[in-house]
Amino acid sequence: MTEIPPSNHTKDVSSGFPLEPGCPYRDFLKPRIDLNGKVILITGGTGSFGRKLVRTIVSEFTPAKLIIFSRDELKQYEMAQLFPQSEIPYIRYFIGDVRDESRLCQAMRGVDFVIHAAALKHVTIAEYNPFECIKTNVVGAENIVRAAIDAQVTHVCALSTDKAANPINLYGASKLAADKIFSAAHAMAGQKGPTFSVVRYGNVVGSRGSVAPFFRKLVAEGARELPITDPRMTRFWITLTQSVNFVLSSMAMSKGGEIFVPKIPSMSTVAMAETLAPGLAHKIIGIRPGEKLHETMVPIDDAHSTLELEDRYVLLPSHDSWRRQAYLDDGASPVADDFCYASDSNPEVLDSKGLQHLLDETYRHAESEQ
Repeated sequence: MTEIPPSNHTKDVSSGFPLEPGCPYRDFLKPRIDLNGKVILITGGTGSFGRKLVRTIVSEFTPAKLIIFSRDELKQYEMAQLFPQSEIPYIRYFIGDVRDESRLCQAMRGVDFVIHAAALKHVTIAEYNPFECIKTNVVGAENIVRAAIDAQVTHVCALSTDKAANPINLYGASKLAADKIFSAAHAMAGQKGPTFSVVRYGNVVGSRGSVAPFFRKLVAEGARELPITDPRMTRFWITLTQSVNFVLSSMAMSKGGEIFVPKIPSMSTVAMAETLAPGLAHKIIGIRPGEKLHETMVPIDDAHSTLELEDRYVLLPSHDSWRRQAYLDDGASPVADDFCYASDSNPEVLDSKGLQHLLDETYRHAESEQ
């Protein structure tokens, strides 16, 4: 674990958000699941996470087959230019939708590991298209579970979001429902069936739709002010590299039914704006439909079933004494009964140098992959 350089400042006066010096940067490289010789299916594999995951897999492992499952033929065509079968003979591109159970059953034949990244993720769009959000995020999760059990895959790891904890918008509620489906699926599958796990993390620095590239774009276009929804707003932040590593390490340690939450830093929107455009005026535009002031990844109501490891939290299914004891034997410890992991009370907070560290890593990797 490397350290983000500390800042000379200890407080963001404009937002009242404390800045901790020496905020740790965790790479989540260990443990690492071995994907050599395995058949892997990635739903939503043409997105930013899927592309990064594929690049990581092909650089570190030699799987028997790597299946990219998504519904957008143009994105698959573009991705095939980056990862051509002529150079990566084990890669396959499957057109399909997680809403279609029969297609998933076809795609999962002979698959060992499923990484489920497909989702409708835009908060405001989900609010105005609720039926479509439910079909993809909830019914899609059910279809993944049914197909995985039928195909007898080894493990399914589903991607979640901080918005699934104490949700106030439909997107978050749909992902909470999906989390519950995957956690329950482990018991449904029986002793000889697949294991299921969930990873839940915050906003990805520099990803499509993220506020950081949006602010950078406005600054490059000569904007005289940056739009701020609310000066009190805070968010968790993780890089794409960290998120991929976190998925691979969580898969390696999963015993089934868990929700894994990484220890990552928080930052206020105001502090981010001041880092990207020092001195530029801010315009308060108000919170958008379905948006929260702060995000939570471990609600206080889940504290009783949450264990802490050095670099992450593990939310266990209720009344699961066997897995709890197994994690305790591995060095985990229970959290306090009043524990809550939220972006506004997170002790690890990014300062300007910490944010720049994450941005530099993000854009450095992006340039190397072009």
